[in-house]
Amino acid sequence: MPLFGKPRYSAIKVKKVQIPTGRWMKCTNCREIIDARAFHSAYKTCPKCKFHYKMSARERVDLLLDEGSLDEMDSEMLPQDPLGFVDSKKYTDRHKQGRAKSKLNEAILTGMGSVAERPVGFGAMDFSYIGGSMGSVVGEKVTRLVERCLDQRCVLIIVTASGGARMMESTYSLMQMAKTSGALSRLHKEGLAYIAVLCNPTTGGVTASFASLGDIIIAEPGALIGFAGPRVIEQTIRQELPEGFQRSEFLLEHGMIDMIVPRKELREKLQELVTFFSE
Repeated sequence: MPLFGKPRYSAIKVKKVQIPTGRWMKCTNCREIIDARAFHSAYKTCPKCKFHYKMSARERVDLLLDEGSLDEMDSEMLPQDPLGFVDSKKYTDRHKQGRAKSKLNEAILTGMGSVAERPVGFGAMDFSYIGGSMGSVVGEKVTRLVERCLDQRCVLIIVTASGGARMMESTYSLMQMAKTSGALSRLHKEGLAYIAVLCNPTTGGVTASFASLGDIIIAEPGALIGFAGPRVIEQTIRQELPEGFQRSEFLLEHGMIDMIVPRKELREKLQELVTFFSE
């Protein structure tokens, strides 16, 4: 063989390993590759950084209520378009998209169910429906849920995930802040407990109304909770905000919420609280 000739190599057959589709995923928070099965078994929580991903309203029902106990209310209630609102698209088109994404007719699911075999009124917001925004239907459904709890003398639980009041309904949406707050005032006067569970994100008019009125306010770790966004606040007060401002850990330290409960422990904590308030 010539001095600089190319050596001959025999082909080596390498057995291909089939990786199941959907077996792995990348966490959008820590950027690590994680096992999709571990992610779902941890209730959509990253097994490495513990980041809590958004859950749908029906996933919240499965996580928190006794199995098969939900008797859904007002599921056929549909929003109207009183202003004929159009921005980058028609408001009616946004509703169609929200229904397709969430499989709900509005941004909140409500009904009567049970926790630890105790009756409860239950509401869960779904961020995939127009950012979980509160329009007139959301306000009406929350109010009716509160009234049902008054009739049945039971604990109320509402899980929030919202961008705030729905701008496409203008004043109609803002009126829901007073409406829901008034209903909860009646619940409080009757000595019935309301447990608010704040998830990422809970902002705007929802934070400024029923999300902040719980007798017990629970938040998930790392949840963004506030009224206006950090950039808006910085531009208004012309000051740099503290690190972690508006996150649940910061709010707990400053007395705005009562406790932070990881998702895997939330069901047990609600069972404990509902049992206490039902006796």
